[in-house]
Amino acid sequence: MADTDSSAICPECDGRLRKNGTEIVCEDCGLVSAEDAIDRGPEWRSFEDDDTDPRRTGAPLTRSRHDRGLSTEIGYGSGSDAGYSARLTGRKRRQIARLRREHNRARISSKADRNQVYGFTEIKRVTALLSLSDSVREQACTLFESAQSEGLFQGRSLEGFAAAAIYATCRTRSIARTIDEITAVARADSDELTVAYDALNRELGLQTGPIDPLEYLPRFASKLDLGTAVERHAREYLTALLEAGLVSGRDPSGVAAACLYKATGDREEWPSITQVAAAEVAGVAPVTIRSTVSNLDDL
Repeated sequence: MADTDSSAICPECDGRLRKNGTEIVCEDCGLVSAEDAIDRGPEWRSFEDDDTDPRRTGAPLTRSRHDRGLSTEIGYGSGSDAGYSARLTGRKRRQIARLRREHNRARISSKADRNQVYGFTEIKRVTALLSLSDSVREQACTLFESAQSEGLFQGRSLEGFAAAAIYATCRTRSIARTIDEITAVARADSDELTVAYDALNRELGLQTGPIDPLEYLPRFASKLDLGTAVERHAREYLTALLEAGLVSGRDPSGVAAACLYKATGDREEWPSITQVAAAEVAGVAPVTIRSTVSNLDDL
């Protein structure tokens, strides 16, 4: 689209100047009066009448990548580019593979970058398996990077810190995820996670607090194949424990599982579960279930 400026006069023929793309030209003699090499407009035309004008600004910055997502990648071709990739000769394909390999080596140039890439990849995998949101993954990656900056990796496993960062993020956000649930899909065991979490909590001063036992009820009821009626009744038991002040100092997941176990025995038509099954889903010992049930009987 050419824009005419009536106040601008051509220095050669006194004709009118107009802007055409990145150049300002004379309508009469064609003189290029000025030029701006940078096109500041959008990459494509928008035919929308509202303000939804798409502009290409690149991928958003993310803390879940070691370079914040600023570096480029040599892809493998997909969609409309797949046909072009298939037409490449063997020699050209090997050349692109070498370029891709050297590019990745240059992009991850230090041991610290390699550790971040490995840890962030593990965090992304675990959070996806646990159905956690992208914001949780971003915060866990930030916590992992903070632990690396403080030199906490010495003598400890990267997998343990990746799992501990996810667990710590869930604790700070009051998201009900137990250590056993995280280690079931992570490449670290509970001991590695506990050691790394203790280091994070001690050196970084995490703002963690006890998770509300009510957060565990829906997932535990689903895992135990219990209906909404049982869950609702267990919620009443749990509310009574909270009002009586009998939850403080106890494992919140064990308290939630004990309330579900107690609720299943109140009606014959409801499915029954054992104390062992309730303890396994919560990752606690059966004695925890029995002690909480004893408190419920005393109310």
